[in-house]
Amino acid sequence: MTEHQTTTDVGPTSRRALLIGAGGVGATVALAACGTGTDDNLGDGANAPIDAGQSAGTDGGTDDGGDTGSGGDGLTTSQVPVGSGVILAAQGVVVTQPAEGEFKAFSNVCTHRGCPVANLDGGTINCTCHFSSFSISDGSVVSGPAPSPLEEKTVTVDGETISVA
Repeated sequence: MTEHQTTTDVGPTSRRALLIGAGGVGATVALAACGTGTDDNLGDGANAPIDAGQSAGTDGGTDDGGDTGSGGDGLTTSQVPVGSGVILAAQGVVVTQPAEGEFKAFSNVCTHRGCPVANLDGGTINCTCHFSSFSISDGSVVSGPAPSPLEEKTVTVDGETISVA
């Protein structure tokens, strides 16, 4: 070889290098699968996230709840279904109506790993990150790995208007 020639052959690839490369690809795929998407493979939308201003009925569906403003200001009693509630993601709260005329509010942050709760269904507030569920009545843990209830907030009802502090 002359001093101006270079070799481009790096030699045979070892099994160790191939396994390390394959492991890196596998880890990347596994981490991508743990993303924060909403594909729950149920196909019925039961675990689809609810944005501010939407409410979930007991069937897991969503209804447009209108503009909710800050801290629940602008939210009306008619926008909160009996036996369910609404997630106000922008305000960080969930407002529920466990019984006719009884309104409660909780933080929308799951006490397990801090994920925002995703929906309300069957009388529970549900976090789809690790499948914890909380009571709409008192925020207590119904199931899952969450170690403690959702933080309760103060609800004020003035006529038809609901405010949360």
